[in-house]
Amino acid sequence: MSIKYNVIIQKEDDWYVAKCIDNNVASQGKSIEEALANLKEAVELYYQDEEPAQPKQVLVTTLEVTI
Repeated sequence: MSIKYNVIIQKEDDWYVAKCIDNNVASQGKSIEEALANLKEAVELYYQDEEPAQPKQVLVTTLEVTI
């Protein structure tokens, strides 16, 4: 079975942090590709013993705030 998950990637110092927003699983890597590969492995392990549900559709946008 193949499921597409919603992922956010942020650069933190010398690392890229990839977080699956559908289940709060996260991983990191020195490159975006490495962070995604590590996250894929982490999500596969997370669902190793259970049936994953289809993720909900997510809208990601930006918001400008005057401070």
